[in-house]
Amino acid sequence: MPWHAQLLTVASIWLVAAVSPGPNFLLTAQIAAAQSRTRGLAAVAGIALATAVWGVCGLLGVQALFTAAPWAYVALKIAGALYLVLMGLRLIVNARRRAQATADLRGALPTPARAFWVGLVTSLANPRSALSVASLFAAALPPDPAPAIGITAIVLMIAISAAWYAFVVYLFASGIVANTYARLRHWVDRVAGCILVLFGVKLAMER
Repeated sequence: MPWHAQLLTVASIWLVAAVSPGPNFLLTAQIAAAQSRTRGLAAVAGIALATAVWGVCGLLGVQALFTAAPWAYVALKIAGALYLVLMGLRLIVNARRRAQATADLRGALPTPARAFWVGLVTSLANPRSALSVASLFAAALPPDPAPAIGITAIVLMIAISAAWYAFVVYLFASGIVANTYARLRHWVDRVAGCILVLFGVKLAMER
């Protein structure tokens, strides 16, 4: 397969994976609507860095590592599941505090730096991402791709993730969406929290 066809395959598959709703989408939209566009973009930067990390792991064959040391995968999966569950529970608990209806995520994310770390950790919390990237590279690239091809593939993945989640930030930080969220925040945060908890439980139960 020509190198440009390989990269096109990587980009197409990763685009589908990126736009599929998941914890990254949920938290990016939440931060953008509840906080600000600046904090939302900071979270996007964290997601982009996590994409780079998983891309390098996939290129280096982390799937072989997880196969050789299953306990490492289990440990990462449990840690990621706990993180998502705790984030979800925090949203649910804060949603019940009507006196703090305008300060729940603002208190949790006082600075763009904190939003960056939330984006980074949320994206790294799912070790299945490493397996997905490893499978993607196995399907789209040759067994021993040239370094330039591997690096270009990772750059494409980062660009796609950053572009998609930046679009999500601008959409949810817009006046209409932000104002609607402000009116319905009590219920939206509960639903979002429950979904995050379900993501965490699903991750913990998967084999």
